[in-house]
Amino acid sequence: MKHFIITSFLCLSAGFAQAGSSNLKKLETQNEARGWQAVGRLDIANSGFCSGTLIAPDLVLTAAHCVYDRTTGAAYKPKDFVFRAGLREGKAAAERRIVSVAAHDGYVPMEPLSAKNVSHDVALLQLSSPIPFSEMDPFALHIDVVKNGPVSVVSYGRGRADAQSRQRECQMMDRQENVLVFDCDVTYGSSGAPVFSHLNGRGRVVSVISGMAQINGKKVALGMYLPPLIADLKSQLRSTSYTPSIKSAPKVRRLGVGKTRNNTGAKFIKLSGS
Repeated sequence: MKHFIITSFLCLSAGFAQAGSSNLKKLETQNEARGWQAVGRLDIANSGFCSGTLIAPDLVLTAAHCVYDRTTGAAYKPKDFVFRAGLREGKAAAERRIVSVAAHDGYVPMEPLSAKNVSHDVALLQLSSPIPFSEMDPFALHIDVVKNGPVSVVSYGRGRADAQSRQRECQMMDRQENVLVFDCDVTYGSSGAPVFSHLNGRGRVVSVISGMAQINGKKVALGMYLPPLIADLKSQLRSTSYTPSIKSAPKVRRLGVGKTRNNTGAKFIKLSGS
């Protein structure tokens, strides 16, 4: 099995290409979007957006780096977020404010990207009120063994912020400890997007998009192994005194979505194969 080592940040321009070979399809009609409404756009103050997934009537799963201001490392306040489930052409299937945020305490904002940070780059957000099952079904988590093979991704992103896009099939290429490597098509704003397995019927969330990378010149997407992290996050949410931490680390520039949305979005790193 080929192993990959995170070596350095890759400096990028706004014109950097997307990861993966693309068979990405925008879900433009109600019929195409049916069954995927629990994937939504997470709008963040005036700083941009990430993708997120409803995994319980009142819980949204996204990337941890989405809940921090990239320029200061400070955690956004819950009131800074709005989750717009199934947003399509300006209309959401359901919309909620956020009342509590838990970013995994193994993730260090502003720290140069590493396998450890990618493997903890996940957060849970609690909605102001549950979204009833009669409106949409949350997605279950994949709790079986994670293996290389076909997966799919539903996301928002730069140039496609007004509706979900789905890549029906891409591949999980490798796993190094708790970092998962995919050839899926992601871009700025896709951070926090769910990666689905399709072993038994409806898709189950196997990972969350943390960022993009290069492996020997090939663009790939990175995610984390979720099962051991979710219990930690739920415990953090139950703690009324919990707030996302601010930890000191060297300042790192990362690119976001659009001209004024420069604090969020997928991160980019460079990997080498051996």
